[in-house]
Amino acid sequence: TLYITSKTKTTDISMQDPNEDTEWNDILRSKGILPPKEKGITEAEITQMIDAAAEKKQAEELRGTAKPIEDMSLDELDELEDIENEKTLLQFRNARMAEMMAQRSKPTFGSLMEITAHDYITQVNKAGKMIWVVLHLFQSYVPLCNLINKHLGELAIRFPHTKFIRSVSTDCIKFYPDKNLPTIFVYLEGDLKFQLVGPHTFDGMNLRVQDLEWMLAERGAIITELESDPRKEREIRDVMKIGLAEATRNLSDDDD
Repeated sequence: TLYITSKTKTTDISMQDPNEDTEWNDILRSKGILPPKEKGITEAEITQMIDAAAEKKQAEELRGTAKPIEDMSLDELDELEDIENEKTLLQFRNARMAEMMAQRSKPTFGSLMEITAHDYITQVNKAGKMIWVVLHLFQSYVPLCNLINKHLGELAIRFPHTKFIRSVSTDCIKFYPDKNLPTIFVYLEGDLKFQLVGPHTFDGMNLRVQDLEWMLAERGAIITELESDPRKEREIRDVMKIGLAEATRNLSDDDD
């Protein structure tokens, strides 16, 4: 433990971080009590190192002096591996940054909007470049339509770069039959990409928000973190429950 004593008090600095950028640590470094702080390498310096190594390698190849991998020493192989790893990581980072910038440049919506036939051209055909549009045709007296509107409202918040809209079916398409409800049309740049029509498509009132999320994601309308179809997982659980119920019933019959 290191103590600094003055005329008025003694200060215990054992719990202070010697690498922290504080005025106290600067004083201790100036007195030689703490060693100089190591300078961290910056991303610009990593880029310069990679570029320099690449230029050196290219120059050697042009002169015909590049050493074959099989002739390299262990140190040389380690150095080559470090350079390649750093280059790969930097390329991945740059690609990820470009992806994030492209995503940020897209329009954001964030809510389920209601439209009429009059709004269709503006909201669907002219939605914008690379904009997915999810249109739900509904009637408020159809319970499954109300459930889907609820789910779409949640998805609209979570996936703000996809436009989620709804329209009363007969307002959008005159005489549209109720037997086809709910109906979801999905567009990209004004082109119809796929449609989900009728209650059986949605598994009726058993539809959960994650089920609808998967149905839209597997066709590209949204980018989900789900790794598999949640409906299949539910089917497996249902089969297990049925099997367990039958086993319990058989045991009860045996007891009788």
